[in-house]
Amino acid sequence: MAVTVIDDDDAVAAPIDMLESWFEAHNWSAERVSDDEVVASAQGAWGQYELRGVWREEDNVLQFLAFPDIRATDPQKAAIYETIGIVNEQLWLGHFELWGQGGTLLFRHALLLGGDAGLTLDQAETVIEVAVDELDRFYPVFQFVLWGGKSPKEALTAAMVETRGEA
Repeated sequence: MAVTVIDDDDAVAAPIDMLESWFEAHNWSAERVSDDEVVASAQGAWGQYELRGVWREEDNVLQFLAFPDIRATDPQKAAIYETIGIVNEQLWLGHFELWGQGGTLLFRHALLLGGDAGLTLDQAETVIEVAVDELDRFYPVFQFVLWGGKSPKEALTAAMVETRGEA
């Protein structure tokens, strides 16, 4: 399937085609896994993130998943579940979750696209940017809990300190 770079904000395309075009236009490494799935790699503030768009045609739903390189061991899972609960209260779009098998942390957001099942460039950009921004914003929280020995509340407080100016 040919990918066309789209530069019209009002353009509409099949969801996976639109995501693939957005990734290509931004020179992000991407691979079309199937007609219904695309995987890309994005450099975030804290490392490389895997981004995955999965189209469910029968429901007209685009699942967008973003994976930081964070895994919790079995003894760490209770603290991470508590952290996820606190972090998710801060979000307007999407949510964090922990996949039980393997302890993989991820950010997930779903878009119900309706009958026409098209994704606009603005929608694609929003879902991608929100995922990367939320991973960047909360990555330190999860690291403080996993490796810094902080409680979830302490980690959130420590990570959400806003700095002013430049050093």
